[in-house]
Amino acid sequence: MDVWNLARQLVTDVYQITKTFPEQERYGLTSQMRRAAVSIPSNIAEGAARQTPKEFIQYLHVSQGSLSELDTQLDLGKRLRWLQAKNVNRLESARNRLDKMLSGLIRHQKSSHPLRLTPHEKINSPSIRKGVE
Repeated sequence: MDVWNLARQLVTDVYQITKTFPEQERYGLTSQMRRAAVSIPSNIAEGAARQTPKEFIQYLHVSQGSLSELDTQLDLGKRLRWLQAKNVNRLESARNRLDKMLSGLIRHQKSSHPLRLTPHEKINSPSIRKGVE
């Protein structure tokens, strides 16, 4: 799965780049960035192993959430001037590609496997509450 491979590469990049962060941040921003990055391919893999497309999509959404967390943490690293421009560009480029790939995979899963929701799930669905469906 290309999206999983790209997510794993992002983890490697985040680990390499955060090695340059201040030592006192080992348990702060460094740890948070690494955990958010690791969460992305981990949730893709866990979702792919689930029984239903609906579950897979849920895990893909969790991966997107972790990617958003990482995006915020990258912004903080830039603001603190702990990230070099070349590293920022590399991570942001990977982040953008990964976001598009995750969105595309979610769309594909939804169109290939229409979700079968119970009436209760339909009523409580976030997309219903937002008026989207």
